[in-house]
Amino acid sequence: MLTPIHQLTAIPNLPWEDRPAGYDGVIWRYSRNPVIPRDATPRSNSIFNSAVVPYQGRFAGVFRVDDTRRVMNIHAGFSDDGLSWQIAPEPIQFHCDDPEVARFQYRYDPRVCWIEDRYYITWCNGYHGPTIGVGYTYDFQTFYQLENAFLPFNRNGVLFPRKINGKYAMLSRPSDNGHTPFGDIFYSESPDMIHWGCHRWVFGAGGSPWNHTKIGAGPTPIETSEGWLLIYHGVLTSCNGFVYSFSAALLDLDKPWKVIARAAPYLMSPQTLYECVGDVPNVVFPCAALVDGDTGRMAIYYGAADTVTALAFAYVHELVDWVKAEAL
Repeated sequence: MLTPIHQLTAIPNLPWEDRPAGYDGVIWRYSRNPVIPRDATPRSNSIFNSAVVPYQGRFAGVFRVDDTRRVMNIHAGFSDDGLSWQIAPEPIQFHCDDPEVARFQYRYDPRVCWIEDRYYITWCNGYHGPTIGVGYTYDFQTFYQLENAFLPFNRNGVLFPRKINGKYAMLSRPSDNGHTPFGDIFYSESPDMIHWGCHRWVFGAGGSPWNHTKIGAGPTPIETSEGWLLIYHGVLTSCNGFVYSFSAALLDLDKPWKVIARAAPYLMSPQTLYECVGDVPNVVFPCAALVDGDTGRMAIYYGAADTVTALAFAYVHELVDWVKAEAL
């Protein structure tokens, strides 16, 4: 059995449901999806594309909440079991040393990553166009915002859970100012979480029709003995618009811009009612993956139809084997 070699922490209360009887797929949906409805706060229109982490024996997270004005922002939340969530009705208020950093037009699609001594949050931050906002918290009560990582236009900023060759590391997807009919994944590094450079191309859209239009990193990469396991989304442009699915790849541990293997098929595509019907139909969009270091069980949180948050399950070792067996 393949065991993560970085994320060794046991999560005995990991939200989990066994694989359905007679089903042999590598990933399966929670039977009671969605886990977070669109109206879990008093003024929410939708809650989706959100990130959660283990926290003090419970779970905490940062959630994308589009309110009834259709303003996009991020909120903090807590859960005892990873299934029932209490999400703050008001958005996160960041402390900023420079008032200019606090200026924003929108915040959406957060990721959360524990590095060294704190939880870092990245999100798509509207600052004269979409860019990567960066902040951190110690307790999910008080939040601090750093400089935006990149110039507009960029989305899907995802941090690695440790320094690589002495530098902080991030994946992102340079894009345009609209709905982005293109996009590849790039790697960048920083000595201080402020100044980012040494950009490297990781891999591009295409290879299989399901992700021919654009791609983007999903949850925090998982370090395994066979490489960084990266779950990423990809987009097909159909006659009725975009279709968001997701799959997985393995990246080199020391040079993550080098791809060891990338699965040709999608891992999951929008197929259920809550994934196909909503504010934006035909979307599954993963933003968080919890892994129990003792068992390799994985719980993947994903946005469905840009409306609700759902949950799927897998085993890390099975997913790594699947990537290698189904590689392009």
